[in-house]
Amino acid sequence: MNKLEHLNFQNTYAGLPDVFHERVKPTPFPNPYLVSVNPAAVDLLELDPTEWARPEFAEYFCGAKLLPGSDPVAMLYSGHQFGHYVPQLGDGRAIMLGEVRNQKGERWELQLKGAGLTRFSRDGDGRAVMRSTIREYLCGEAMHGLGIPTTRSLCIVAGEEVVWRETPEPGAMLLRMAPSHVRFGSFEVFYYRRQFEYLKTLADYVIEYHYPHLVGVENGYARLLHEVAVRTGHLVAQWQAVGWAHGVLNTDNMSILGLTMDYGPFGFMERYDPTFICNHSDHHGRYSFQNQPDIGYWNIRALARALSPFVEEADVNATPGVYEKAMTGKYAELMRAKLGLVETHAGDDKLVTDLLNLMDSSRADYTTVFRALGTVHQESPTVPSALRDQFLHREAFDDWTARFRERLRAEKSDDEERQARMDQVNPKYILRNHLAQRAITQAVQQKDYSEIDRLLNLLSDPFTEQPGMEDYALPPPPGEPSIIVSCSS
Repeated sequence: MNKLEHLNFQNTYAGLPDVFHERVKPTPFPNPYLVSVNPAAVDLLELDPTEWARPEFAEYFCGAKLLPGSDPVAMLYSGHQFGHYVPQLGDGRAIMLGEVRNQKGERWELQLKGAGLTRFSRDGDGRAVMRSTIREYLCGEAMHGLGIPTTRSLCIVAGEEVVWRETPEPGAMLLRMAPSHVRFGSFEVFYYRRQFEYLKTLADYVIEYHYPHLVGVENGYARLLHEVAVRTGHLVAQWQAVGWAHGVLNTDNMSILGLTMDYGPFGFMERYDPTFICNHSDHHGRYSFQNQPDIGYWNIRALARALSPFVEEADVNATPGVYEKAMTGKYAELMRAKLGLVETHAGDDKLVTDLLNLMDSSRADYTTVFRALGTVHQESPTVPSALRDQFLHREAFDDWTARFRERLRAEKSDDEERQARMDQVNPKYILRNHLAQRAITQAVQQKDYSEIDRLLNLLSDPFTEQPGMEDYALPPPPGEPSIIVSCSS
């Protein structure tokens, strides 16, 4: 196990030409201290667990000290924001400290979010607030627990600094990790600048370090585009199946590795509503839950256009279809699994759609309905009341349940085995807004960070019933005000 000072840095991205980044050091908080640390991420870096007890831990991960071997940079990119191209964005409040390679050969970029001003900050202050940092920290690990590709987070560090948004708020820094933070917009910036030599350099870099099986192959850039389209399609399908909305699916927030990244105004859907908008700033619903598959298609088209100087026109034009096939196929597979179905039969799509329509008309809780469907037995004429009572049109749900039982009998499903399978794909616990807000309130108002750690532990294993945590599986209490999240978060 490593000491902090012995991490194995191999800073390949910082080794790219200067046009790709700005070398800049973090601006530290005064008197930094550790808010929370994620043991799973500590293990990924093969750090000795006792290291986070050292005062240097908070100092290194708020920029007060630089880790030996690190080479901090802020990354350049552009992107389409709400459908409009913005020529230069870049890391305006995030600084990549460097890339650590562990003994398994895994590469982890350590990026400090809220680390201060860079030349890409535009009108921003380079900081992050405690509330948004907690939300990203928890949601990244919640998504990992759900089996959805995502950036990870090592820790939250705070200090004696106030950040101004609509009101003054305590600041914080998040150390997030990913094999790469390269995004669609990283390619777009060089395409629209007509700097094709740098575009090729970036594509070659991504292939060498993240798609090495494509090194030297014929039509390697087209193959890269194809694989990114498939990964992105599968990712969006996983979001849809679990009922999660990103909130800001700009091309600068789309990972070239098919990871969930840049958690801002995200939301797990509670009452089922396909028009669900989790971003208060999204006035026209561009990034609503039901629009995510189409936005993924739109963004893949943008990436294909950016790589068009090196990819045949036929492959550029075919790429959105590759995404669509991957997304729809994966979504159908995931939804069959959520119903405990092993075989594929005609009419399965309609069975899913009819259930979702019933949930929509009743605003039934998405997560608890799918979890409870495992308790439906093939030969029992009754539906568990806790499930049935979620629906306003109970007779219509009874009719659907009869069809569901018939479908289960058609593949000779075993109830006990099926429920066990369903419980491994339908989570008991998700990061509901009121749970996150409870942790935020305690942290901000009382400097009590215990609820952050409790949620981190709970959400790392969302499919297993955890004793004493039943309340964490429930929707918010009736009458509790909804929580509005915007891009300023």
